[in-house]
Amino acid sequence: MDMTTRYLGLTLEHPVVASASPLSGTLDGIRRLEDAGAAAVVMPSLFEERIQREREALRGLSEVGAESHAEVPGGYFPAASLDSIGIGGEETLELIRRAREACDIPVIPSLNGTTARGWTHYAKLMQQAGAPAIELNVYYVAADVTESGAEVEDRVVGILDTVCAEVSVPVAVKLGPFYSAPGHLARRLVTAGATGLVLFNRFYQPEIDLQAMRALPTLDLSTSAEARLPLRWIGVLYGHVDDAALAATTGVQGAEDVMKYILAGADVVMTASALLRYGAGHMKTLVTGLRAFLEVGRYETVAQARGALSHKSVDDTAAYERANYLQVLDSFRPADFSP
Repeated sequence: MDMTTRYLGLTLEHPVVASASPLSGTLDGIRRLEDAGAAAVVMPSLFEERIQREREALRGLSEVGAESHAEVPGGYFPAASLDSIGIGGEETLELIRRAREACDIPVIPSLNGTTARGWTHYAKLMQQAGAPAIELNVYYVAADVTESGAEVEDRVVGILDTVCAEVSVPVAVKLGPFYSAPGHLARRLVTAGATGLVLFNRFYQPEIDLQAMRALPTLDLSTSAEARLPLRWIGVLYGHVDDAALAATTGVQGAEDVMKYILAGADVVMTASALLRYGAGHMKTLVTGLRAFLEVGRYETVAQARGALSHKSVDDTAAYERANYLQVLDSFRPADFSP
């Protein structure tokens, strides 16, 4: 059986990819994922804001006591030298270099910027370090109630525009699900140069601590039920963004989840939560299980299965559209609570 697939201009042995997680943050972890059978690995994001905070902390330390010495009124280090220090960034860049030399599979860095200069600067450094492609992790919560939906979308397209103008390697955009017209935005991004779309970024939601009376960030590993939202949009987008690959992420626990995403139209299927739950070795379970599902379906290649149950391929599109709402309500039967 031919399980090869194409993603970001790269030929992969199969569609199952290890997405960003603590497991892919070290060379040893990346090697374990490769040994377990991952077709590719996405590194944890380099966060520009984290680098900025570390630089500001260093700047503050450099100025401690400076006012007591007339010779150093501006601090112990020139501002230009502090701005050029790649705190945090150099560690990521070094991992890109080492992974390229040590691994046979593609290792794709991820970038989360906060400024136009940051997006382009670090993307260029990643390319120079040997990245085969770059994933733009657009983790943006539109908390400004005065910002319109069009402005939010323009922001995302603008980020991609600036990066694509500076790098020549393929670029994927990892999106959140909270856009008014995800399909329209997806097509705009492909037109702007995106080689891949990763659906969807999983936003971490706040929790209220009643004891401490404060809002807290939370982190819960995903479950299979969370796959339904990206499953819908991959199924809808399949066949409408032919110049870009579709990567599914969120809710991948077992091989059945991988197969569902492939049938909806995904080129690759990414997972992190399952690997954190069960270990890197779970990758072999996913790949072996996918092969078994393909054999049962009598598919000779992954390409034959891809999109077989997408929006454009099914006779009844209700499951992907508004009619699904009424059908689900009509079919639901509450449990019998009578004594």
